Order: sequence, then structure tokens, then C-alpha cells
Amino acid sequence: MLITEDLQEKLRSASSIRHPFQGDRIWKTVEGGWFIVDEVVGKHEMITYAVALSPTGSITGIEVMEYVESYGYEVAEAQWRQQFTGKSAAHPIKLNKDIQNIGGATLSCKHLTDGVKRVAVFYELALKPLSSAAKVK
Repeated sequence: MLITEDLQEKLRSASSIRHPFQGDRIWKTVEGGWFIVDEVVGKHEMITYAVALSPTGSITGIEVMEYVESYGYEVAEAQWRQQFTGKSAAHPIKLNKDIQNIGGATLSCKHLTDGVKRVAVFYELALKPLSSAAKVK
């Protein structure tokens, strides 16, 4: 999917993530939802993660796919990741607001939280209109 500079700027504004969003790792599921793989910087290294979205844009799960930082690996634990389930772009998805921090993993928590927010906003701005257009046909 082509990600325009205008869309990149809207995603940066919504999430504070400066690393460009890649449009080549987005899949529509058989059930009509979406599976999106993205990356954010942890403290020094990239964190690769995936977000599963329902057909209405609610987060059904996130998975940390690659984490190579020395500290902060707790962000990959199910208990922390479950905080995102059920949230969408309509929710704050903000660290220390509706997402709890992990001591010693603050930057990884913040950047992953911001990244998940970016994916939720991406759904609202780019994927939801595609889903709506498909229903009209």
C-alpha cells in the first residue's frame, strides 16, 4: 500500500513516531480484519511487532516479533500486551494513561505504545475507508 507523505505526517502527529510507516506489511484477514507488522525504535534497537485488528478497527492482539535490546524484554509478556486488546484509534493509547509502564522498560513501553497508536490511526485514515468502499459495491 502506498503511504503518502500527507498520511505519514498525520501518523507522526498522532503517535510521535518519526520512523516512517511501511505499507508493505499489511494483510487483510479472511474474517475481514487486518494484520499489520511495524517497527519502532526501543532504546537503541528496532522492535518489530504485529497488531491484529478486527474488521471495525479494534485491536484483537499485539505480538512482539523481534526484540534485541538488553533491557525491557518484559514488553513481550502477554500480561503487558493484553492492555491493548479492545482499544482503537478512539482511545488514548497513551503510556501512563490507559497503558501501564514497566519499570526499567520505559522507552520500549513508550515507543511500542506510540507504535500501536500509529497502527490504530492508520486503520482509521487508510484501511477503514477501503473497508467501507468494499461494502458499497
